[in-house]
Amino acid sequence: MTLSADVIERVYAVLEARKSADPGSSYVASLYHKGLDAILKKVGEECAETLIAAKNPDDAALVYELADLWFHSLVLMAQRGIRPQQISDELARRFGTSGHAEKAARAAHP
Repeated sequence: MTLSADVIERVYAVLEARKSADPGSSYVASLYHKGLDAILKKVGEECAETLIAAKNPDDAALVYELADLWFHSLVLMAQRGIRPQQISDELARRFGTSGHAEKAARAAHP
């Protein structure tokens, strides 16, 4: 099975629906209920776990942690109202641009 924009959009739709769910019945709803700081803490934890997994030779563990990081990033996006298409559009904007040129352009326009 391949990851597609459809899968990400479907997950995002569920995350949006969880905004109105009972925090006692949904992990995601409980994160929303706790607020932005709780969501950011989870993203940070998943970042750290991804880095640790990347230092080890077990690719399956790295895939697992990357999926957690993507998931919690989507939770953050949904909480802030940022749609996956916005990220896709930004990546498309950068496509074909040197990473050095893109970074220099960001530095010129803080």
